[in-house]
This record gives sequence, structure tokens and C-alpha cells, in this order.
Amino acid sequence: MISVEEAHARLMELFAPLGPEMIPIARASGRVLAEDQFARRTQPPFPSSAMDGYAVRAEDAQVGARLRVVGESAAGQRYDKPLAPGEAARIFTGAPVPDGADRVVIQEETEREGDTVILRQAADPGQNIRPAGVDFAEGARVSALRRLGPADLALLAAMNIAELPVARKPIIAIIATGDELVLPGEEPGPDQIVASNHFALKAMFETHGAEVRVLPIAHDTPESLAACFALAAGADLIVTIGGASVGDHDLVQSTAVSKGLELEFYKVAIRPGKPLMAGRLGGTPLVGLPGNPVSAIVCGKLFLLPAIERMLGLPGELPPTLPARLDKPLGTNGPRQHYMRARVVAGGDGWVCTPFDRQDSSLLSVLAEANALLVRPAGDSTQETGALVEFMWL
Repeated sequence: MISVEEAHARLMELFAPLGPEMIPIARASGRVLAEDQFARRTQPPFPSSAMDGYAVRAEDAQVGARLRVVGESAAGQRYDKPLAPGEAARIFTGAPVPDGADRVVIQEETEREGDTVILRQAADPGQNIRPAGVDFAEGARVSALRRLGPADLALLAAMNIAELPVARKPIIAIIATGDELVLPGEEPGPDQIVASNHFALKAMFETHGAEVRVLPIAHDTPESLAACFALAAGADLIVTIGGASVGDHDLVQSTAVSKGLELEFYKVAIRPGKPLMAGRLGGTPLVGLPGNPVSAIVCGKLFLLPAIERMLGLPGELPPTLPARLDKPLGTNGPRQHYMRARVVAGGDGWVCTPFDRQDSSLLSVLAEANALLVRPAGDSTQETGALVEFMWL
């Protein structure tokens, strides 16, 4: 068996960035920006008012001054004449400041009498005016690589960028295996169960930026598995679920090897998830996940989400861990790194972690209650309540 860290490192060597594609900015939410972008205009492109009020000249900005209102400047329609002495322009938030004006007196500090405005306060120079380029200047950079969120998209749109080069979505083919599986809604036989793993993995991968193709369930025969491998042609990653061990009915590895699989590794010192395998099948990375639901989901988080990141051009690191105080004692850990389902809440001086008593890798009900994984090193000694431990969010 190899360590989690070695398995991660060797798995990352199977993947490379997939390259960019151009898409409209309206479809870019959550996508990874593949190339630096540069502003095509200055924002704001002119000095603009930050408040509703009156634009005035410096020499006229005196308490009690009576100024003639000669026009107005609104967002999208400026007052296009310079202000002369004794003049003011009604102005609204976001509107261009007229030539000659160097301050805006807010409307609450004025009194209006017909075409005359009386200043009750004198604004300072530049007050209530946003200078041209105060947000960004033409040529300002938005750096790749980054996942594009709402603020990024607003910024890029304001830069007048309508299309973006984003990393192509990895196509992942998922193959659930086993004669015991039926799909939700079907009637299981007396010795069958309802397939669940690929729904969790599909949601996990899609949320992380991949496009998922769920292939038919493969029966426990080399012919059925080979047919599913053929259906996975064109995918950037093939993920099998179950059948990765060495029992008489665990045929994924042997069938894949017979079809040319170049095995990179098999078995990782991890709990749950020991019978994890990875390699290349016809040049395409293939990862064989364990069939137990929690094992598949934990391995998906630890190894396949970084693989997706790697294909998107991101670093593809193992999920980060955070410190917490243990809420109950734990006995010694065995020879495998253990990812225990746990509940983490905020405490008075940091996070508090409570691992569940039941850790069997088949228990989806426990996984659904957990919001974190407590990470225990291989061979970890007994830990008492209050001990400092590491966890990662689920």
C-alpha cells in the first residue's frame, strides 16, 4: 500500500490542463478563467457624482450662495456645457460632472427656489465626486487562473469583455459495476440494492466544474465491463465504482488490464477506501473507486476533485485541513490514515469536532449527518477530549 500523499502525487501525474474554450460571459459563472484579461475601458470613464445634489464651481461654493440652476446631469445624459460663475447644475448619482465643477453639494444641504439653489453647506474640493478611473483604468488586469464568481463577472463585464477564455470542462465517464445494483425507481430483487454512489459523485464532480456522463451499470462479466469501457470513449477521465478489489467477482482491474490498462498504483493506506486503483486505459486516466458508498465519496473528494482541478489548470492540491478540539476521546488508530465522519461546530476558542461512533463505510445515513472528516494519521495514539486534531470540510 502507498500513502495518501503518494497516491495523490502519482495520480496528479496522470492529468494535464485541457486548454481553453471561448464562451459568453453570461455562461461563465463557476468556470475557470484560462487567460489573463485586460480592461477595454476606464471605470468610471469620466468624473462622476457619488450623490444626488448640485455640481458647483470652487469660487461659488460658499455657505448662503445663491446659484442659478442652468440644467441637469443624469446617468447616461450629461450636462454638456461648462459651468459659468454663479451657475450650478442639478446632478444625480453616477452622472458625469460638468466641466468647470469641482465638487457636489448634496441635496440635503441645499434649498431650492425655482431656478435658484441656495447652499446651506460648502462642500470641500472633490467632495462627492468619483474621479475618472477610480475603480480601474484601461488595461487593468484580471489574472488567470481563477474560478469566476459574481464579483469577477461584474468586474469583467464592466471592463467591456463579452466573451471569456475558460478552461474546458473535463468530461468524466462514470461506470457503476455489480450484478447487485438496480437504479432508483426499479424493483430490486431479493439480493439486490439500489445504486447510489454515482449520484453523489456526479453531483460532486459537476459542482466542481466537470461534465459527467453516467454510463449503464456494468454487470460482473468481462464482456459487460468491456462494453462500458468502449462507451467511455472520448472522456477525459473514466471512473469505475466497485469491483476494484481482488475477489472472484471483482473484475474491473483484470478486464481493464486485458484492454491495455497501464496500472499506476493499487491499494492506498486509507480508511475508508483501501482498494483504490489508478492508471491509463488507451491514454485516458482511469480511477477505480471502492464500491462501499462512503469509501467512494471520500476517495472522490480526496483524489478526484484535485484531478478535476488539475484538468482545469488549477494546482490540484489535497483538500486543506483545519485545527479543532476533540469533543470526545478516541482510541488508537490502525496502520491506515483514517477519515472519520464527524460534526464540526464553532466553539468558544475555535472549532469543536465530534466524530460519529459508527464509522462503517457502508453507512450513508451517517455521512449525510456529517459536515466534516476528522483526519487521523496512521498509527495515531489515543486522543483525549480537548486534544487538537485536524479536519476537512465535506
